[in-house]
Amino acid sequence: MSPHADPAGFRAAASRFSTGVTVVTSSDADGAPVGMTANSFTTVSMQPPTVLVSLKRGRTWQAVSETRRYAVNVLGADDVAICRHFAGAPLAQGAPCLDERDGFFLLRQAIAQFGCEVVSTIEVADHTLFIGEVRWCRHQDGLPLAFYASRFRNGLGAEIKPGDALAYPAEGWTV
Repeated sequence: MSPHADPAGFRAAASRFSTGVTVVTSSDADGAPVGMTANSFTTVSMQPPTVLVSLKRGRTWQAVSETRRYAVNVLGADDVAICRHFAGAPLAQGAPCLDERDGFFLLRQAIAQFGCEVVSTIEVADHTLFIGEVRWCRHQDGLPLAFYASRFRNGLGAEIKPGDALAYPAEGWTV
């Protein structure tokens, strides 16, 4: 018996766990925004409000390691193109607009946002778990973008196909 699961089998089995999709953002050494798509986000504690993200080494990992700050932007069901942009398939019209609030870079259309200060890190294999206390958060209504069985889905479980668009309110933030 192998000491580890087969990587292809592990990936297929893990894809059966439906996850939300986020973009984790921070700023590099020059103060410029950086970000990456991540589905490894979870709440840790309510008192104090604490979350974690799991990041592989790269530009965003470096920025979070240096600044000890990150924002989590929870994507809505119509944000597949933005998800792909931050996963390495840039949008033809350029980068999505990132707003700045209290030194955090945010996607204005995200259905939830969390501004976090890193309080602990844990190295695991080729990733780092960045545990952050939430300094502020806000949300707006909308169906979340989900990932299940290697396909994008809306919050109701329906597959999102190219050309599908689900609208959500332009305004209506709840802080």
